[in-house]
Amino acid sequence: MLEAGTMLLFCAVLFASVALGWSIIPALFVGVLLFMGYGLVRRCSLRAMASRAAGSVRSAGTVVVAFVLIGVLTSLWRASGTIAFIVAHSTAVIHAATVIPLSFLLCSAMSVLVGSSFASAATMGTICMSLGLSMQANPVMLGGAILAGVYVGDRCSPVSTSALLVKQLTHTNLFNTIARMLRTGAVPFVLSCVVYVAAAVVEWLCASGGSGFGAASAAATAGSAGSARAAVSTNASSITDIGGLFSSAFDLHWLTLVPALLVIVLALLRVDVRLLMLASIAASVAVCVGVQHMEWAELLRLLIFGYHAQNPQVAALLDGGGILSMLTVMATVCISSAYAGIFAETRMLARLQQVIEMLGHRIGACGATMITATCAAALACNQTLTIMLTHQLCGGLYGDDESERSAQAIDLEDSAVVIAPLIPWSIASAVPLATINAPTLSLAAATFLYLLPLSRMLASAVRRRSGFRTRHRSQNQNPGLAIPHRPKPMLHMFAHGFHPKSGD
Repeated sequence: MLEAGTMLLFCAVLFASVALGWSIIPALFVGVLLFMGYGLVRRCSLRAMASRAAGSVRSAGTVVVAFVLIGVLTSLWRASGTIAFIVAHSTAVIHAATVIPLSFLLCSAMSVLVGSSFASAATMGTICMSLGLSMQANPVMLGGAILAGVYVGDRCSPVSTSALLVKQLTHTNLFNTIARMLRTGAVPFVLSCVVYVAAAVVEWLCASGGSGFGAASAAATAGSAGSARAAVSTNASSITDIGGLFSSAFDLHWLTLVPALLVIVLALLRVDVRLLMLASIAASVAVCVGVQHMEWAELLRLLIFGYHAQNPQVAALLDGGGILSMLTVMATVCISSAYAGIFAETRMLARLQQVIEMLGHRIGACGATMITATCAAALACNQTLTIMLTHQLCGGLYGDDESERSAQAIDLEDSAVVIAPLIPWSIASAVPLATINAPTLSLAAATFLYLLPLSRMLASAVRRRSGFRTRHRSQNQNPGLAIPHRPKPMLHMFAHGFHPKSGD
């Protein structure tokens, strides 16, 4: 009961912070005090808990360095005109009949390049939403396509903070995990494209009916969709000429594309991600100085504080980046890492981990991870803490060898990373939807985000069923090879009672 009460109190503090729009960092610090207080009640040494927490934070040092590089890189891509070049040339292909599927594809491509759902939503997502609404597209489907797209790369980009965090937690090779993510995500991605193409066809048929493009769908979603149109209609026309807007602020020379091309080429060559980012940073600095004629003093300032455009319209689309922009996620990772050490010392999550292990025996490690990630996302209210909680709670489902760690990495990527933005009160969904002024109902149209975990659970169930049939057939044909039934340790524990060790 003490464990449940402590965790519920922590969740209440998190929910209050999110509901009031406060930073979650103070709430996470309150969590440290709560969990250490639990340990003291359980007669754990304060010094031992602090030592374990400090060791866990030190182990997160590598990923924190990577986050600093990401902050610098995204700031330089904004200042060098790299993002402006990509957006200006990409949005030129958007037309009324194809705006929904193209928004999904363009936001997916942008998120793969920049590795950030928030940055992709603020740039490509905002423009696609504005252009789509000016073309009378359905705001629910459009918002869902954009939300799903910005998390495609947030999941599998080599410069994604979530991918780097999973790599650090599971001690796996990033590019091997990305290759597996491309395989597991291929079918959900294609099915999502089919859904959005079908939505575009329905919009086109409604338009051909003579009542205006998207009239039927607009009527079906009159409440939330109408408010979304009203929110964006005031500035939709002002950013219709994206090329002209960005050309007035940047020299859109083809050299501005070099930093992005470097990331793609070096990722294909499997160059270490830190070297990859350093190479792109060097190229971006050269473009800022040589093409955009930026002063060195201004360049140094934006590395820390991020890019800030003088034109208000450009600023609304491109401002951001810099080392300071990564402080929240770095603090979240460090504090959450401290949780891991405290939990290990106090064994606070021992009972819950054992329940999850029993669930894994029944439905498989993949299914148990999906369920755990869903509950963690609903409680944690953000993606980073969801990933770290799911990793710790499901650790007993996997072994310590490389194949088992790789299996856990791909299960985390296909569960915690994409389930967190499906929770309406999580900042993983609230921030992108607020950025593009999309209705909350758009979550229902973010098909990739729920097709991916559903397809993984289905594939896992099919494999387990086929494996059971194969073993059953083999035992029937060779009765002497049949393995006598032994009760599962977890089932035995529930049948005869749980006797905690000292310190539980």
